[in-house]
Amino acid sequence: MPGLPSAAQAAASLQELAVAEQGSMAGYSRAKFPHWASHGENCDTREVILERDGTGIKRDDECRAVSGNWKSVYDGKTFTDAGDLDIDHTVPLANAWRSGANAWSQDERKKFANDLTHPQLLAVSAGSNRSKGDQGPEEWQPPLESYWCVYGRSWTSVKATYELTVTEDEKNWLTKMLDTCA
Repeated sequence: MPGLPSAAQAAASLQELAVAEQGSMAGYSRAKFPHWASHGENCDTREVILERDGTGIKRDDECRAVSGNWKSVYDGKTFTDAGDLDIDHTVPLANAWRSGANAWSQDERKKFANDLTHPQLLAVSAGSNRSKGDQGPEEWQPPLESYWCVYGRSWTSVKATYELTVTEDEKNWLTKMLDTCA
């Protein structure tokens, strides 16, 4: 994953994050986070992530992944059909809204929703992504506990990069996840 900090770096960043209650969902809409931006040659952010996170990827003329192999890090399931995968925003768009993104410009929200340089986007099973929804780590954890270290590092990195707040429960769960790092 791009930009993934070490466990020690994530733990230090976690201590610097502002703790606050979740903000309101007033005014939220996924449309305020334009996602799957174009990356040229008919490719969008989704297709870039599918290629990055898979092996043996073959694309059609529209840049769609028509074959390949993917492993969902949240639940360990493997896939050969890209249609069975969702691209997860590690920090969900609605969670970001409640923790500070409501004050951002549309361009800032577009950058967040299409971020290829930080550990914000990854291909996972549609089932795991949908069970997660917009929940934070205090409410949802990857079913594979072996992924908790990376998840905690990713989540903390994204919150720190974008100067988003965390709740006290969220911070406690991130600490628990980072404590699983060897």
